[in-house]
Amino acid sequence: MDNTHFEEILQFIRTLYPNENPVPLHAPRFLGREKEYLTQCIETTYVSYVGQFVTDFEEHIKKLTGAHYAVAIANGTAALHMTLLAAGVQPGNEVITQALTFVATAAGIKHALAEPVFIDVEAETLGMSPEALKAFLVENASYKNGATINKKTGKRIAAVVPMHTFGHPVRLEEISAICDEYGLMLIEDAAESLGSTYKGKHTGTWGRAGILSFNGNKPVTTGGGGMIISNDEALAEKARHLSTTAKRKHPWQFYHDEVGYNLRLPNINAAVGCAQMEYFDSTIKNKRETAEMYKAFFSNMNIPFFTEPQDCHSNYWLNVMFLNDREERDAFLEYSNANGIQTRPVWQLIPALPPYASCQCDPIPIAKDLEDRIVNIPSSVRIF
Repeated sequence: MDNTHFEEILQFIRTLYPNENPVPLHAPRFLGREKEYLTQCIETTYVSYVGQFVTDFEEHIKKLTGAHYAVAIANGTAALHMTLLAAGVQPGNEVITQALTFVATAAGIKHALAEPVFIDVEAETLGMSPEALKAFLVENASYKNGATINKKTGKRIAAVVPMHTFGHPVRLEEISAICDEYGLMLIEDAAESLGSTYKGKHTGTWGRAGILSFNGNKPVTTGGGGMIISNDEALAEKARHLSTTAKRKHPWQFYHDEVGYNLRLPNINAAVGCAQMEYFDSTIKNKRETAEMYKAFFSNMNIPFFTEPQDCHSNYWLNVMFLNDREERDAFLEYSNANGIQTRPVWQLIPALPPYASCQCDPIPIAKDLEDRIVNIPSSVRIF
């Protein structure tokens, strides 16, 4: 593909976002009562995590996802960290995750003093491959004294953390069944998939718990923010307690019964989230319409465009086109960004990063191929 074809792609993107120059990858939109709710926070002085907007935001998320419990946290990485601790993952335990993910997935595992183990993804979902998970466990796992042990390291494998890449759900039914077979906890990194469902059930609600992110580039943003969702009351309350400095509730006494963390979402951030949840249905509708327009365009161009997997209803957080190889990918990235259209490659594979180079990693041929070919293209809500 040459610059003529590159320019044709850029011209189409400009028709989707005619009022933006440069065109960002995914800009936040504030289309509701955000300013009004922020003013309420300031006028009432409730700007920290003690505030009604925090509770209201948790209720919004419970209603959307169907989760029984929701705990608002400062960011998605901290939400995963708190979830692993609350679920009972111990220092030195291993947690299986995918090699193709944002670094926060691995960082959250490390913050819990556990060790990530990396396996391959699949081209059909861009997320964890159930076949790769099963093959890894068949090859490496043994059941001993009520625990699943990694025969190569001698460490307990405690959990599996798939990530729903760019908002597209993994094959949760198959992964859940494998976790049940081996006695492993399923904890979903649903940071990118707010509004996405698999077989009619929201991501993050298939296992013990899931986590969400409301970073500035997400479909719902609170500037920075995260959420733990779960149907496990004990896990949710443990996470709430740990993230609120492990302080026992009392009208005036300060009694902390273990080492805690100050990681709750402030009210001022939750206020923005509440406003955005009020029009979230239209946000998802807009993003799915954008994906359909991309799909039609790239079909005519004979360029592969990623569409939601089977049995899924995806939020299309970031749209994905595929180029032929790394050389063509890099040429397009250079051309598009130099000409006012922000595009990005997928993240560098986590096992190749210095903090994770010593972690166990299965063969990851699909992840390596996707790393060479994926390009994220502008995906903001379109404003007319």
